[in-house]
Amino acid sequence: MNDFIYQAQSPRVVFGAGSLQHLEREIDLLGARRALVLCTPQQAGAAQAVVDRLGPRAAGLYAQAVMHVPIETARAARAEAARLQADCAIALGGGSTIGLGKAIALESGLPIVAIPTTYAGSEMTPIYGITEAGLKKTGRDPRVLPRTVIYDPELSRSLPLALSATSGMNAMAHAVEGLYASDSNPILDLMAEEGIRALATALPQIRQQPPHPGSGPGPSAQAGEARAQALYGAWLCGSVLGQVSMALHHKLCHTLGGSFNLPHAETHTVVLPHALAFNLPQVPLAAQRIARALGLPHAGQAATGLYDLARSLGTPLSLRELGLQERDLDRVCELALTQQYPNPRPLEQAALRQLLQMAYEGTRPGTPD
Repeated sequence: MNDFIYQAQSPRVVFGAGSLQHLEREIDLLGARRALVLCTPQQAGAAQAVVDRLGPRAAGLYAQAVMHVPIETARAARAEAARLQADCAIALGGGSTIGLGKAIALESGLPIVAIPTTYAGSEMTPIYGITEAGLKKTGRDPRVLPRTVIYDPELSRSLPLALSATSGMNAMAHAVEGLYASDSNPILDLMAEEGIRALATALPQIRQQPPHPGSGPGPSAQAGEARAQALYGAWLCGSVLGQVSMALHHKLCHTLGGSFNLPHAETHTVVLPHALAFNLPQVPLAAQRIARALGLPHAGQAATGLYDLARSLGTPLSLRELGLQERDLDRVCELALTQQYPNPRPLEQAALRQLLQMAYEGTRPGTPD
């Protein structure tokens, strides 16, 4: 066994159906009295219900979170938090909203209570990203790690099936890269494999359920269990990402999202099998774990297994579908090569450009010889 260092960095986690009922208790435990509730414009109704629930504990609602956290949005949210004299932020939603909470905390140290309604996993990481002048810059800072995460599967029941699938694939990408990260360890490997397994099991079950299952036994109970399993997997995958270095996959996705405004979860879904196929010959043990988590017998099937899972879930499979122009591929490649970062396989321009071409076309990645 290789030498390693493990230091846990984790928020307090409250998990279970109906766990939103504990929100007031969790705010009190932080010693907070004026919570600013954050969300996207699309989730303003659900967020307003949280504001109404909190009553005098709520400082206000800021419903302007958007993808990739533009610096202008971050500055406006910071100013609003200061104006309202908020002493904590409640981020209700997915990666966009949680990312906005992190942008506020980065400057103010404001504690965050995250209430994920997607499977992004970013609530478990000290990683932030802010887009300025067409470039998405990421970093790590302990101030942005949420203090408490409330996982309530009931809140994800209305998540559209398409977004459920891409959000779950996005979370799996965190664990996939964690398995071949230069600074991983046996504990994180276990979490990564279990996170992939949980999501690979739950997402097809969610796909088979009606969009808004009713209450009572039968299909509704099955849908609730699948949603809980997906949140559990996202928790594990996000925990892995929060403690390892990111490699080629995340670098490409940050470039595509920040510089070309491609949708976050969908971009991760499209790029993931191709980035893994690129690295596959250099990461046999990681490939074995990924294949096993997907229920496949051979390590060489790991990349194609992820592609086939995405296809079975009805997700986009190509960057072309997401709106990228083929003429932009050279620029994406150039940007991805501008900074050095740990990756199992050396980044060579021709091979990376071929990866991008396959992702652009949505070609099923081949297995290694």
